[in-house]
Amino acid sequence: MTENSTHAAVVTGASTGIGEATVRQLRARGWTVYAVARRAGRLEALAAETGAVAVPTDITADDDVARLLATVEAGGGIDTLINISGGARGADTLAEAKTGDWEWMYQVNVVGTMKVTRAFLPMLRATRAGTVLNLTSVAALVSYEGGAGYNAAKAAQRAMTQALRLEEVANNLRVVEVLPGMVRTEEFSLRRLGDAGQADAVYAGVAKPLTADDVADVVAYAVTAPHHVNLDEIVIRPVAQAAAHKVVREGT
Repeated sequence: MTENSTHAAVVTGASTGIGEATVRQLRARGWTVYAVARRAGRLEALAAETGAVAVPTDITADDDVARLLATVEAGGGIDTLINISGGARGADTLAEAKTGDWEWMYQVNVVGTMKVTRAFLPMLRATRAGTVLNLTSVAALVSYEGGAGYNAAKAAQRAMTQALRLEEVANNLRVVEVLPGMVRTEEFSLRRLGDAGQADAVYAGVAKPLTADDVADVVAYAVTAPHHVNLDEIVIRPVAQAAAHKVVREGT
């Protein structure tokens, strides 16, 4: 790690939403942060504003992950890996499922998280005080109509997180899972549904859905707590969302 920072982290999914907000949170705390995503332009703008190190990377591509690891090694290493990259695509029932959507969700949420984590585990083990935080979703806990593909991908990512905690505890590796509920971000629902009107309807009548900053606050707290404190699982929802099936909407 660099001499002027106590902690250093890789944050994936850093070009937008919760990932971008997490980069800002950690930089404000003086951390060295490697901001990782596919969109180089957005990363460069974030780096210019915050002082993060932009590393354009497709986390599903082996060569890109290898280049990311080499860049971080050359910069002095990290003690924290924050896997934010992920997403949903489509809202079809299983009977109408699109294979491409399912494959994309599995690659981005599960395989990409695995590849980045696998690459950095030796470095994190070597610190004897490393942390891995995976952002999953309440979709990993409760399934719903039209969500089977995303439910399956996030449940798989959750299972991987739980296995990692068991496998790496002897290396004093802290493994944290954050499971957000309804979060209104710039792109999540728009990317999933492909239509601005449908995306807005997801949040219709909900007075205060979570924001990217709300979730980033929790992520930052979890990784800056004393290392012996492990917040294994953190479910975070807006008050209006008492459960997946129970959302209070004004005017309804």
